[in-house]
Amino acid sequence: MAKVKTAYVCNECGADYPRWQGQCSECKAWNTISEVRLGSVPAARNDRLSGFAGAAHSQVQTLDHIDLADLPRFSSGFKELDRVLGGGIVPGSAILIGGHPGAGKSTLLLQVMCYLAQSMSALYVTGEESLQQVALRAMRLELPRQNLKMLAETSVETIGHIALQEKPKIMVIDSIQVMHMADIQSAPGGVSQVRESAAWLTRFAKQHHVAMFMVGHVTKDGSLAGPKVLEHCIDCSILLEGSSDSRFRTLRGQKNRFGAVNELGVFAMTEQGMREVSNPSAIFLSRAEQAAPGSVVMVVWEGTRPLLIEIQALVDDSQLANPRRVSVGLEQNRLSMLLAVLHRHAGVQMADQDVFANVVGGVRVVETAADLALLVAMISSFRDQTLDQDLVVFGEVGLSGEIRPVANGQERLHEAQKHGFKRAIIPIGNAPKEPLEGMEVIAVRKLSEALEAL
Repeated sequence: MAKVKTAYVCNECGADYPRWQGQCSECKAWNTISEVRLGSVPAARNDRLSGFAGAAHSQVQTLDHIDLADLPRFSSGFKELDRVLGGGIVPGSAILIGGHPGAGKSTLLLQVMCYLAQSMSALYVTGEESLQQVALRAMRLELPRQNLKMLAETSVETIGHIALQEKPKIMVIDSIQVMHMADIQSAPGGVSQVRESAAWLTRFAKQHHVAMFMVGHVTKDGSLAGPKVLEHCIDCSILLEGSSDSRFRTLRGQKNRFGAVNELGVFAMTEQGMREVSNPSAIFLSRAEQAAPGSVVMVVWEGTRPLLIEIQALVDDSQLANPRRVSVGLEQNRLSMLLAVLHRHAGVQMADQDVFANVVGGVRVVETAADLALLVAMISSFRDQTLDQDLVVFGEVGLSGEIRPVANGQERLHEAQKHGFKRAIIPIGNAPKEPLEGMEVIAVRKLSEALEAL
């Protein structure tokens, strides 16, 4: 009888060790290493996979002789989803979509599959819900149900066998955390099961040119659950974000081998399911009729398009020995750095003030172009002076007080001009060569010049 081999694998990052230890040396997480039994059937696994590989052998080709005509993109029915995917769905691609419970992952994919099932063969595999639950959701959303094929299964081998018979052009696996393989001696959701199941499904999608959507769970900190290798083996990773008290959802691309990274799509959750928002700037700019101190509009660059958002700041006297610094939608450390720059190069002291910063609409800003807008909002709240409603601000602030240019400055200005903004304070490196009609552009080099322009 063959001896059963064991390994110790971290549930967070997938690192393996010869023996158990309390802390993972790779990701520094505690109590995440668990024992995994390794089966002694690698030959059987190779035989099983060879059935899907067919008799084709690997061949060496030059790059210019590779045929690209058989990989046309097709639309998902949502322009916002197509934008995040890079222009549409690529046959043979493996796409991982994650999000918190209730974000709308299954709802969005069910709408996409019901739309695509009218023109191509589509297979929806559900491992968490029953077929009746999915049918009730489709009936509630008033979706066409006559052509979509459904399967309730968690065995990867069975799913592959049925898929070979049905020959779908697009598949949905809901979700990858409940799938399991018979050769892996661990529970579903474990590191080995998730890794092997995702690798098997990805290989199947590429060999048979099937577009594969896999739903993934997220941890409490918002990252995808399972080993990190899960994000490496798939082609595209997108995350559906949105709080439970907001009807808007943002779909952000984190990895994409077929398009731009960090693309953003905006959806609204309604009674009829997910509805795309074609002009998200109009939603994020639903400002009050009367101007208030501490509010300013800036232009962020999300993927391949500009987006107008509102940044708010509140500066108030602190009753604590250590004043609070709270930022929502912005980086916490960058807020502290900008306060130091404001004190050193503008003479504004906020050491005894509580500072709160927020991005309206639940959008998370990760680029440095929001530095100047955040400083302007904080000064406006600190001095209790309102800013013009038709003012837009963007630019990166350096530690020496200089205003650095940002990428795609001209496109940002045209987006602000299209929405009726009359004034703009921008870095001098982004100054347009020709004046913009109906807009006064103020180009500044230093933080002091920006404050004088206010």
